Amino acid sequence: MPEKPKGAKWNDPPVEISDLNYKYDSSGFRKPGEIQFFTIPVNGGTPRQISNIKPEKRAGQGEWLGNDKIIFSANLNDDSDYNSNNSEIYILSLESGDHKALTFRDGPDSSPKVSNDNSMIAYLGYDDKYLGYQQNSIYVRTPNGSNKFKIQLNLDRNISNIYWSSDDKRIFFQFDDKGITKIGSTTLEGKFQTEVDQIGGLSFSRPYSGGFFSLSKNNRYSFTYGTSYNPADLAVGYKGSKKRLTNLNKDLFDYKKLGNVEEIWYESSFDGKMVHGWIVKPPNFDSSKKYPLILEIHGGPHTNYGFHFSSEVQLFASKGYVVLYTNPRGSTSYGKDFANLIHHNYPSQDYDDLISGVDFVIKKGYIDESNLFVTGGSGGGVLTAWIVGKTDRFTAAVVAKPVINWYSFVLYADNIGYFYKYWFKDLPWNDPESYLKRSPISYVGNVKTPTMVLTGEKDYRTPMAESEQFYAGLKLNKVETMLVRIPNANHGIASKPSNLIAKVNAIISWFEKYKK
Repeated sequence: MPEKPKGAKWNDPPVEISDLNYKYDSSGFRKPGEIQFFTIPVNGGTPRQISNIKPEKRAGQGEWLGNDKIIFSANLNDDSDYNSNNSEIYILSLESGDHKALTFRDGPDSSPKVSNDNSMIAYLGYDDKYLGYQQNSIYVRTPNGSNKFKIQLNLDRNISNIYWSSDDKRIFFQFDDKGITKIGSTTLEGKFQTEVDQIGGLSFSRPYSGGFFSLSKNNRYSFTYGTSYNPADLAVGYKGSKKRLTNLNKDLFDYKKLGNVEEIWYESSFDGKMVHGWIVKPPNFDSSKKYPLILEIHGGPHTNYGFHFSSEVQLFASKGYVVLYTNPRGSTSYGKDFANLIHHNYPSQDYDDLISGVDFVIKKGYIDESNLFVTGGSGGGVLTAWIVGKTDRFTAAVVAKPVINWYSFVLYADNIGYFYKYWFKDLPWNDPESYLKRSPISYVGNVKTPTMVLTGEKDYRTPMAESEQFYAGLKLNKVETMLVRIPNANHGIASKPSNLIAKVNAIISWFEKYKK
């Protein structure tokens, strides 16, 4: 590059990329370098690097093992870009700076926790079967790598966020069960019990399960407490008892009336499987009247909705809509078999599960069948686009941050090495028929429903080009449509309150435009 003339402003230099995975939603383009471990005196001083992680590799969060070692998880394999799921547990010596692997299997090993007496390490993981959905189990081993065993839990649920009890005889953890996040504990022999029957509150916009807890040295736990009627508050508990400490939104909810949330179970028309869902009714609901219905579909697809607060759903209800949200096949918290009904088969019969839910609510007698609406984000955007390509039953639709073309998606979403391997049987050029068969773009010629497409401009998970493809197809097909681009928004559009409001306003205005 020659010297720039005086007063001139050169453009930024070219960005050179050689990694397979070079961008991540929310954090942007991957910066070069490694993540290393450092120590610093507690009273301040100069940090000292103690690890020697390979170039361009990144260590995970560490856990002290005594005073001279650190346990951490990471994927330090040479092929980590191509096998991003294959992490191991490592032990790092502060004296030498050397690290060695304690685990070696094909599959993720993560979240190590050292027992209070430093004699055992608990961690999460599974043997990778290359399924779309796989559940963590708890493993325990000694720091020298011997005496490894899996805790044999009679619990068909995914496990996260583990802690040792103060006496090292139990391990506490959280799990999702039928749309509710709970705290459980188990002995090393697998004797399980539920400690708290509902935590939550981390998702403010849509009614996703989730939450967080931490465990003190005396086995008391603090946790986020939430329900369908309140966002996150703080609570504490011990041996099954719980006490709510905060009520941060009491002054607001004292004069704001929320829609009532009703739990339902119904049969899928496809195979009779029971599907779990919730109906949210407008404030001052009158069963003798007829109301428009919004079917709101969760993303993932391997996630779940539940009895959790949702500002978006409550805002829809406040505008006079009945809202239905459900957990169709593929959803988590109902066991691995239910979640994997859509393995290499998404979208598919989840469509039948969703439409069966609409029929179930209509039979209650208070829905105006001429005003049925549908929306969803991410995986829910996929299913919304799929629905309008399969039926003209809905009055209008909003497809938010969708995948429209699986062939293009697996090649430029973040984590390129993952989706083709776990969600499909082969690379797209080796099996284009499977990719296109499951792509909403293949059915855009069938769409007659007025359909808005909405995505964040900085979304690297389901990039804007996915929405642009569907928008172009709709326009070429002369379907009433609008493309809404949310500035400075990544895949988590609602992470900024102003974007949440912009999203809800766009959806409501579109539905109101076509409401009969």
